[in-house]
Amino acid sequence: MGGQHLNKPVVGMAPNLSGKGYWLAASDGGIFAFGDATYLGSMGGQQISAPIVGIAATPTGNGYWEVGADGAVYPFGDAQSYGSMAGKHLNAPIVGITGTTTGKGYWLAASDGGIFAFGDATYLGSMGGQHLNKPVVGIAGTPTGSGYTEVATDGGVSTSGTRSSPARWVASISTSPWSASPLPRRKRRPELEG
Repeated sequence: MGGQHLNKPVVGMAPNLSGKGYWLAASDGGIFAFGDATYLGSMGGQQISAPIVGIAATPTGNGYWEVGADGAVYPFGDAQSYGSMAGKHLNAPIVGITGTTTGKGYWLAASDGGIFAFGDATYLGSMGGQHLNKPVVGIAGTPTGSGYTEVATDGGVSTSGTRSSPARWVASISTSPWSASPLPRRKRRPELEG
């Protein structure tokens, strides 16, 4: 899209199943398909209750969800709606969405670390209600579907499910973790160091 005119900025990206294509989502709901990704519809040009903040693909690669800052979820292709936070009180805006490995559910992440589970997605803990140095800006599901990871603007990363429950700080590119209980560091093995 570099050099092309956009009505609104791109806010999210989702790869398709083949890995040879992807979709970009703009804050006005517009979707742009590249490579072998198929355009399956969008909220572009339609009335939306809040700006779009993220996109997630279904595991089949034949659908995707767009999510708004108010928690509204818009399904396209083989993506189904399993509920949303639209019209409900949020302590902080939604910043991202990730689907389950079955495609029959999804998690929404809020900037305060809160997590909302729908369909077959299981709530596995969150950073909601805990002190964060910086706001959460994204969420990703684990490949096994047994957890999810949140990331903050300073690079702080928190995982829930697979590695820990409730959520704990795992690693960070920042100098200050956003959770008070980091996982213990592994001892270095001298034979592996060069």
